[in-house]
Amino acid sequence: MSRPPTTIELPFSDKYDLTHSRAYLEKHRTGLRRRLTNRRDQELARRALKLAGDPATVLDLPCGAGRFWATLAEAPGRRILAADRSSAMLEVARQNCPPDLAARVETFQSSAFEIELPDQAVDSVFCMRLLHHLGEPAHRLAMLREFHRVARASVILSLWVDGNYMAWRRRRQEIRRAARGKPLSQNRFVLPRTTVEAEFRDAGFSIAGHLDFLPLHSMWRVYVLRRI
Repeated sequence: MSRPPTTIELPFSDKYDLTHSRAYLEKHRTGLRRRLTNRRDQELARRALKLAGDPATVLDLPCGAGRFWATLAEAPGRRILAADRSSAMLEVARQNCPPDLAARVETFQSSAFEIELPDQAVDSVFCMRLLHHLGEPAHRLAMLREFHRVARASVILSLWVDGNYMAWRRRRQEIRRAARGKPLSQNRFVLPRTTVEAEFRDAGFSIAGHLDFLPLHSMWRVYVLRRI
């Protein structure tokens, strides 16, 4: 499958200069709550990788400040590719990565809508904390189809879904703020599970399984998709 051209740009994409990238790195290292959240994120990533069949080659996109590199590297023979649209993020990630780990990670700058790799270049695409920023169905489908092009076997991704306490609470907040003329910032979106799961199928995937950050409470869900 050839890669279709795209001009999709997300509104927040350009904010990640060196200052923002360093702040993003530190965000997950400070405070007990964030450290516990990060620990749970890493646990879900390990379980998702197992469910995906322990892929030998993984593309971490967007890799951000390299938060998941150590977990991805727990499989000794795994080849790790890491990409981000922000060159500053890549710089911060490599600067703060132990040399032995950095030696195992091949980094390059790339958009998730136009990945600088050939068709079926990796066993699995690993995409954490990006799709909840995509409110337009066409944008999600374009990204999913690009993942389908690049992945040979699976995609691991996270996003916000409904059917839990936090999604219900956020919806109530949206209604109250809209009534006061102060709607919530719409750069993050809670999506109906039926909607996203239908989009996965439309992009050429079946669902191997899902993992919830905190069942019935948290909006975060990790899906493991199989390429059809």
